[in-house]
Amino acid sequence: MGFLRIRTTVDERPGRLASLATALAERGGNILGLSVQSDADGTVDEFMADIPAGPETVRQALEAAGGRRVQVVPATAHELTDEPTRALLLASRLRAEPWRLPALLGELLRADDSRWVYGADMSELPDPTQLTVPVAPRRAVRLRRAGLPFTLTEAARAASFVRLAQPVRPRPAGAVRTARLTDGTETQVRPVTPLYREAVRDLHDRCSPESRRFRYFTPVPTLPDRAFDRLCDRAHGHSLVAGHDGQAIALAGLTFTPDPGIAEMALLVEDRWQGRGLGSALARILLAEARDLGFAEVRANMLAGNTRMRRLLVSLGATLTLTDDPGVVEARLAVGVTTATLPSAPPPASSTASAEPGEPAESRAVPAA
Repeated sequence: MGFLRIRTTVDERPGRLASLATALAERGGNILGLSVQSDADGTVDEFMADIPAGPETVRQALEAAGGRRVQVVPATAHELTDEPTRALLLASRLRAEPWRLPALLGELLRADDSRWVYGADMSELPDPTQLTVPVAPRRAVRLRRAGLPFTLTEAARAASFVRLAQPVRPRPAGAVRTARLTDGTETQVRPVTPLYREAVRDLHDRCSPESRRFRYFTPVPTLPDRAFDRLCDRAHGHSLVAGHDGQAIALAGLTFTPDPGIAEMALLVEDRWQGRGLGSALARILLAEARDLGFAEVRANMLAGNTRMRRLLVSLGATLTLTDDPGVVEARLAVGVTTATLPSAPPPASSTASAEPGEPAESRAVPAA
């Protein structure tokens, strides 16, 4: 018997995991550990198995069972430690010895090599077996691991681990944050609560049919009470409202999804505030929140004609892909890489700041920003 670490990308269909487990069992495999991770082209199932079959036999069996991009590498009994416990122990060591960040980060991700890189050397490499984790504007840790590419989930874990070695800036619950626009105007951003029901409804009414269509894929003449109630439901997602001079002027929403490690982003910005950097500021806040919540990836669906939002998301590092609907484009942002250098908590503003917006969680689209 030998230990193997096995990864395979899978389509999200009922019974797919059972098919893979059956394929391993038929070759005498005993599954000792299982994790589900998000990656750029789908969900990755990772198995730790004690199995007499060789790596090539295992790979062929899993491909026949529906696995894609199957990777099989030797493992040791030492890798059977409980992963959450191991991560907590490494975190404790990092807090005591932050100068050992590269070595401990390498242990966390079981990298073959982990070292500091600086300046121009920080640029991302096309090799998926190398991962660059930003630590400061001109400093990063680069990890290498032969034979087993890093996933988006691992990139998010690495970014969270790095933050343990950085100064903590606490943010009180419900704190007001300031979003500064390109013309210097300051707007205040708060979590959506029932207090903003009328302000959000007024914002929705002031938006043009085109902006509402970009947001909801339909003009939606009025905002249903049910949709607003979902904005306030913190179990469903995190929604923000931006305000200026007593009016709600934009909504930003991060919606939790059933897909492991993935959240969805959506924005609605009042027409007269579009093109002034408000959408970009809110998107950055949402990405920072996604990082704080432990997500590996943020996605956004938008109408193909929503060129302003497409440009905004690409500027943040998103990749765009077509969907089954030819009129809809999907943007994907890797949180662990894209937001690793974002501030964890913008400085709080005055508690007397103006009202702000939030965003209906059930909608899929993202509007002009």
